[in-house]
Amino acid sequence: MKKITILGTGCPKCKTLLANAEQAAKDKGIEYEVEKVQDIADIVAYGVMSTPGLAVDGKVISTGKVLSSKEIKDLI
Repeated sequence: MKKITILGTGCPKCKTLLANAEQAAKDKGIEYEVEKVQDIADIVAYGVMSTPGLAVDGKVISTGKVLSSKEIKDLI
């Protein structure tokens, strides 16, 4: 099971990234769980300085932009 983590304060871009990540996981047919990290200190602990950020299984794969579901699917 993949763990998808959205790193951001809950802004519209974060919500879009979440939806795109979920769609990518569904398109690939993988089981996943979603975690939202909204606390600034926790986000910085991931090394993310620009939100939204996306991590899969604890590894940050994107920061500061909203990836499309296709882009995410290619990365996971």
